[in-house]
Amino acid sequence: GDTGLPAAGKPMQKGLAASPSWPLMTEGYVVYQGKKLPFFVGDRGPGDPSSRGVMLDLDAKTFAELTGGRFNPETLGVDGVKGEGHIKIQYVVTKWGDGVGRKAAPVAFDTGAWRQQDTGTAPLSVKK
Repeated sequence: GDTGLPAAGKPMQKGLAASPSWPLMTEGYVVYQGKKLPFFVGDRGPGDPSSRGVMLDLDAKTFAELTGGRFNPETLGVDGVKGEGHIKIQYVVTKWGDGVGRKAAPVAFDTGAWRQQDTGTAPLSVKK
């Protein structure tokens, strides 16, 4: 439901995700109950939920398509998901972004990894 301009400067759109630690413009796909959709990291976050294990914040249109819900353009939220706001997904990183951030498994926002330059080469990630 965020209506502000994301950190990467690209407008809110389907496929845009926020990561607490990955470099901006990192690309990949998420899988949930057999549905596979692309994403790119265009923003930072989530904040506090990342300290509790929420490591990727998907845009509402992608979330709706994954869960079978309906994107609501008036509220910018997702209807019809029985109050479910967090889901366990698999993710695959297919391309790391060039900017600052950690090229590895995501870590909580408050670690500050999002502002550190990771100059090493990292394998592409798979989370199950």
